[in-house]
Amino acid sequence: MLTNVLQEATNLKLILINPLIRINSASSAPFKVLCHKGWSSCPFSWGLSNQSKSQYLSHQITSKRWLVGHCRSQDSISPENEYRSSRNIAISLLRRYRNFVERGGGDNLKEFISAGVNAYALGCTELGLRKELTDMKESGVEIEAMQDYGGNMSLKSRIFSQEVEECIMWLSIVFITILCTPQPTVVRWSTTRPVSEDMLIKWKGFCAIIANAYFTRGMAWLPVKTLQLEQMAVMGRAEEPSLVASRMRLVFSTLEVVSPQWPRG
Repeated sequence: MLTNVLQEATNLKLILINPLIRINSASSAPFKVLCHKGWSSCPFSWGLSNQSKSQYLSHQITSKRWLVGHCRSQDSISPENEYRSSRNIAISLLRRYRNFVERGGGDNLKEFISAGVNAYALGCTELGLRKELTDMKESGVEIEAMQDYGGNMSLKSRIFSQEVEECIMWLSIVFITILCTPQPTVVRWSTTRPVSEDMLIKWKGFCAIIANAYFTRGMAWLPVKTLQLEQMAVMGRAEEPSLVASRMRLVFSTLEVVSPQWPRG
């Protein structure tokens, strides 16, 4: 399925991510946000342990993301080839994930989210991209980093199990957040469910609570305790406040990318 989608995307040539995002602003009436396809309301956070952070090398990301066709198997990928195969998409996501973990910053977070939106639009799934990263990890593939700020360094690093799990969790939250928008804001070229049932059950309530606050009350933040209570109800435990806050930021930032509610200054 993904191969057909990527071949179809070839006909569009170098299309930017923005045309994939369809904003519906015709109605300003309050509404209740529910996940598409009858899934119940959805919620999220991201964060890393110090042990995980110590495993990652610095990565720099280019700002261009394009949809194109055909396949390329090398782990060194030029910007125009980032979406030519599911393997390249997985590498692109991991690079952006590492970049934000190492450097932080709202722009770097939006880079990861935008790559996730492209992956969603192209019909990628959580399970498929997890398998791509796991296969590369098990085969000992080293992912080449982007050059440093001075443009003088090119590093490679192995893939770790922990970063695969957390990168895919972030991606799943982006996917679920898209599903929690009141109208389909991103055209998906596949009918395959983007996330597994297990991941959906775990995060759908978290994402929906945040989406409801964003769309019905124009909020950009929620009390961490509210989301911890949701986690307790669903998972039987709550993450520490800093992790919950970081996951909440991921959801709000995703909503700002796919369905902006305010003029950009």
